[in-house]
Amino acid sequence: MDSPVIPSSSSPACAGSTSDRSFLKALLALGVGGFSIGTGEFVIMGLLPDAARELNVSIPTAGHLISSYAMGVVIGAPVLAVLGARMQRRQLLMALMLLYAIGNFASAVVPGYANMVLMRFFSGLPHGTYFGVAALVAAHLAPPGRRAQAVGYVMLGLTIATLVGVPLAAGLGQWLGWRAAFALVGAIAVLAVALVWRWIPALPAPADASPWRELGALRSKQVWLTLGIAAIGFGGMFSVFSYVKPTLMNLAGLPEQGVPFVLALFGVGMVAGNLVGSRLADKALMPTIGGMLVWSGAVLLLFCFTSHYLWLGSFNVLLVGTAVALGPALQIRLMDVAGEAQTLAAALNHSAFNLANALGAWLGGITISMGLGWESTGWVGMLLALGGLAIFGFACADKKRHG
Repeated sequence: MDSPVIPSSSSPACAGSTSDRSFLKALLALGVGGFSIGTGEFVIMGLLPDAARELNVSIPTAGHLISSYAMGVVIGAPVLAVLGARMQRRQLLMALMLLYAIGNFASAVVPGYANMVLMRFFSGLPHGTYFGVAALVAAHLAPPGRRAQAVGYVMLGLTIATLVGVPLAAGLGQWLGWRAAFALVGAIAVLAVALVWRWIPALPAPADASPWRELGALRSKQVWLTLGIAAIGFGGMFSVFSYVKPTLMNLAGLPEQGVPFVLALFGVGMVAGNLVGSRLADKALMPTIGGMLVWSGAVLLLFCFTSHYLWLGSFNVLLVGTAVALGPALQIRLMDVAGEAQTLAAALNHSAFNLANALGAWLGGITISMGLGWESTGWVGMLLALGGLAIFGFACADKKRHG
């Protein structure tokens, strides 16, 4: 769907064609879509005990609602990116957000655990392709030297969702029932469709775009290694955050009404990490990736000890959120190594992040079910961060060896 080189707004074709105001409107439209997706992805984590109670399953079993959504992203991102290779970008973004709206409206009404798992899987299908295409559009419109920041602004919609959308939806879910949160997410997705239609410029696919060209990304070792960093190294954050509500309630005495506050702290961390991480990535891409993996492992290990104390544990949740700084850096790294297969590579980045989501939630649930304690999710997180760091080291060595 995309040409191998993404033109910047400094090129003659772009200079003057996109004003600062229209650029900001485009980023806002893309960000609202990210806000809807971020709210839909993370809100279930704050409502997990409520979902488990209504669906008559244990909390670790209810965690499969998180994993099924994540697996929808893992599968949907490459499939929809390849199928949409010839579509005009604005049309593709609108179609993806409509699918997301439908999946969340259905999640608000379907009965039973099995149906809910299926609907969460369906809701996850458009997630990765939307963010992949949105990142490419943002990078295309960005001023020179600010690609990572433009991608970061798109991701800011997702991170602001954890600060505003998730606590709001969680509060609505506690007031009207946990399923009401998904109806809100669907409504925001419909708004995003309207804004994309109104504010995203028409960017047609190049004449030589094809599914086969997109599949060319799978031939690159560096693409696979970068995806491996995301899939393993990012899993630690999800291991802790998936069970943050029951962990702090059981170990630190967090009251029910304090849950939205803790979720908001996680959002503050994500916003800060996203903004700082994207700026650092524009200056020094690979050191930012390595440094954030080390930082992530440290704050996740710290949670094993702070989770027994209300204020320390809550502040540690904020620090865990900063690990999202990996997102823009890895997105740009994939654009750099994907060659002509920009769309698939950009979408696969979010497949990898949500594989991390599924892996982290699954491994965290296993350690809890084994009786290792709620704090054991921090140990799982630290080990996953170290695994991502090991893959990063191998990727750097391979790059140095082969140029």
